[in-house]
Amino acid sequence: MAKGKKSLKGLGARYGIKLRKQYTKIHLQLKQTRTCPECGSKTFGRDAVGIWSCKKCSYKVAGTAYDIKL
Repeated sequence: MAKGKKSLKGLGARYGIKLRKQYTKIHLQLKQTRTCPECGSKTFGRDAVGIWSCKKCSYKVAGTAYDIKL
């Protein structure tokens, strides 16, 4: 594995390298920490597909499925 690259464990040798790389890219993008645009808290995350909310101030916004552009 190249330096600076991340991979997910758990898929093993299944599904092929291309799909594992795509899954890893989306998963890491989905799980990264985000800050709330209203209160600045780090507890901003995805509730459902396309719905993002802050657990501290209850601010909700609609975005894309795996990432949000504020």
